[in-house]
Amino acid sequence: MAGSDTDVRASADGGAPDTVKILIAGGFGVGKTTMVGSVSEIRPLRTEESLTMAGLDVDDLDGVEEKRVTTVAMDFGRITVSDDLVLYLFGTPGQQRFWFMWNDLALGALGAVVLVDVRRPKSSFAAIDFFERRGIPFVVAVNGFHGEHPYPVEDIREALTLPAEVPVLLCDARERESSRDVLIALIDLLIAQAAAAAT
Repeated sequence: MAGSDTDVRASADGGAPDTVKILIAGGFGVGKTTMVGSVSEIRPLRTEESLTMAGLDVDDLDGVEEKRVTTVAMDFGRITVSDDLVLYLFGTPGQQRFWFMWNDLALGALGAVVLVDVRRPKSSFAAIDFFERRGIPFVVAVNGFHGEHPYPVEDIREALTLPAEVPVLLCDARERESSRDVLIALIDLLIAQAAAAAT
């Protein structure tokens, strides 16, 4: 597994590819499991359980009333970006009662994708704050439910009070190419930050 000091640049000696650990994070029901599943080249590992009546007083289902299962530990997938670079994807659980697991999942992560549902933007604040406090680079991906994107990127940036250096992208977590483009944007950000730090 990649450590925090892993070089994002391609291996020059033709050996084993570099591996990079990436988190797919966000609030409850924003599409994290969907994104990992859409882009993973292997059958993703999922730890989903059915929502029950016992959780009604704990889990906020506003805006996602149709949701029937939820991630209770993590999702895991893998995507080969090139012969020299493989991404390991870890999807975080979204409910507040499982947030304690984020610290462990973040160990060794070079970057993150924060998925946002514009119908419930407040559900993304905790994830944004988590990565800002730890200095983990991230991009924000606005998941267009039903393929719709009702707000322009700059309005979303302002609503989430994101600095200009944080990329904001529109995506459809169900679509492989769309999810892949989000991951490529994150890798581009990591490379740019590594290059800036080296100068």
